Amino acid sequence: MKALIPTEVIENRIFIIRGYKVMLSMHLAELYAVDTKALIQAVKRNMDRFPKDFMFKLTWPEAESLRSQIVTLENRVNGGRGKYSKYLPYAFTEQGVAMLSSVLKSKRAVQVNIAIMRVFVKLKEMLSAHKELAHKLKELENKIERHDADILAIFDAIRQLMAPPPEPPKRRIGFNAD
Repeated sequence: MKALIPTEVIENRIFIIRGYKVMLSMHLAELYAVDTKALIQAVKRNMDRFPKDFMFKLTWPEAESLRSQIVTLENRVNGGRGKYSKYLPYAFTEQGVAMLSSVLKSKRAVQVNIAIMRVFVKLKEMLSAHKELAHKLKELENKIERHDADILAIFDAIRQLMAPPPEPPKRRIGFNAD
């Protein structure tokens, strides 16, 4: 079965803002093939389903920062009313995106939600694999450091063995009063 939306398209629309992996309202509207305004209205009619850890509105500095990172912050679904929206975008966390499926009830919305959830799961698996790899790398570094110390001790012992034995003290010639 051909994917409704390529995974890379979804991955490129996930940002980290305020420590959350989020998708922006205009990108979600584009994926769901609805007007951004319609998406936000559907959310506002169901605000009790979207607590602050599911969805939040960006600040102007956050929006400006994103504009400098991505050129696609223009609202293409908006009917071409200008390059940038005059409204601040909303950011939806993974849970917020999942909750959108209960608000937007079209077949496309359900399929898009499934695709987005799969990408979030894939990202979690990748992060988990990176954490495991980082942990194993740290263990290897610690082993190497211990081995380096052991190797230095072996070299010191070899140098001591290779050094000529100390010369015995020479006997003095003559009579000793001792």
